[in-house]
Amino acid sequence: MLRIHRALQSGRNPNASQLAAELEVSSKSIHRDLEFMRDRLGLPLEYDSSRRGYRYTEEVSGFPTLQITEGELFALLVAERALQQYRGTNFERPLASAFKKLAASLPDTVSFNLADWEETISFRTSAEPVLDLGRFDMLAKATTQRRQVRLEYRKAGQRGIELRVVDPYHLANINGEWFLFGYCHLRKDVRTFAPARIQKVELTGKRFARARRFSLAQRLRDSFGVIAGSGEHEVVVRFAAAVADYLREKRWHASQELKELPGGQVELHFRLSSLTEVQRWILNWGARARVISPPELVDSIRQEAERLLAVYQGPPESL
Repeated sequence: MLRIHRALQSGRNPNASQLAAELEVSSKSIHRDLEFMRDRLGLPLEYDSSRRGYRYTEEVSGFPTLQITEGELFALLVAERALQQYRGTNFERPLASAFKKLAASLPDTVSFNLADWEETISFRTSAEPVLDLGRFDMLAKATTQRRQVRLEYRKAGQRGIELRVVDPYHLANINGEWFLFGYCHLRKDVRTFAPARIQKVELTGKRFARARRFSLAQRLRDSFGVIAGSGEHEVVVRFAAAVADYLREKRWHASQELKELPGGQVELHFRLSSLTEVQRWILNWGARARVISPPELVDSIRQEAERLLAVYQGPPESL
């Protein structure tokens, strides 16, 4: 239909037979498209018998490629507000361009007060990830184009740099943090890398085929975040009534089961493959959360609490 539209705008008054030959479709398909353009898209289209072809009876500034309701446009605006986290990244320009194209395609019949909506919807993040945009852009392109990369990588808590050759499978933003999942040739396994800790990235010149068995959803199914383990842990955490509402208002994990207790307390039950990330999350709740099981998580939280107490009882340098 876009090509029909261009032919009509050229002023040459094409007929159905000519258009069918040019587009390599049947004349019946052309007639069906012309009817759709006239009846559904509201284009001023008519057949001119004197010229034996179709024409626009008035000027058409652009082809209405997108029809959208006000409700759909509102949802689109919410999505655009959510994309504020990408301001300043390499994604900003293509995202802005995409939204401008969408806006230019909207039919003139949709009208609304955008300023009112912009004043009532916003998204904020308290801790933005620090990324080298050049390196991140290279990672994104290498992942899309199936190009192998060589990384200079610093693991968390270490000062030394490791060299890794990686087939980048997937870039994911999980809870506001970026992670690269790829096959590490040093470890002979799929590993997770934080782009913020990548000191240098370069292409090796090789391409790769992503393993068919790789599935990010399957890999993270039993993790509390991005750390996938090999264990099977039934985690039970009890929360004080003072914070119970916050727990009820979110779904913290796919396996979550929430149990109401007397006095307004609640218990959360999870099935996890690793305890590392859920331990950090539990510590965020301080004395308002108590682990019931498994025993190794109870011991780990207790030991961390003892270390925390020692830090505050000693001088600042005891940290």
